[in-house]
Amino acid sequence: MAKITYVEFGGTEHVVEVATGLTVMEGARDNNIPGIEADCGGACACSTCHVYVDEAWADKLPAMDDMEEDMLDFAFEPKPGQSRLTCQLKVSDDLDGLKVFMPEKQI
Repeated sequence: MAKITYVEFGGTEHVVEVATGLTVMEGARDNNIPGIEADCGGACACSTCHVYVDEAWADKLPAMDDMEEDMLDFAFEPKPGQSRLTCQLKVSDDLDGLKVFMPEKQI
């Protein structure tokens, strides 16, 4: 399990434990975290699970693949180096303490 902090656009924080092997998106979905819509269910076919990763974590995450990078072109106000799709972030012990911020909206 890893503790993940999800921060809504308005600043409300949700700290939840997410089981190893799930994705950060599944952790949000399973804990009813608002702000992550996940319309495609985790298939990396949309950008509705877009978040901004806390700057302290940006370099600690696995590199994104080309498909994730392409999908981020459709995200609302992506930020280079911080924008990620939560469906592509697999939870492991290494992600314990991860903090992600939701954009103003998902598109």
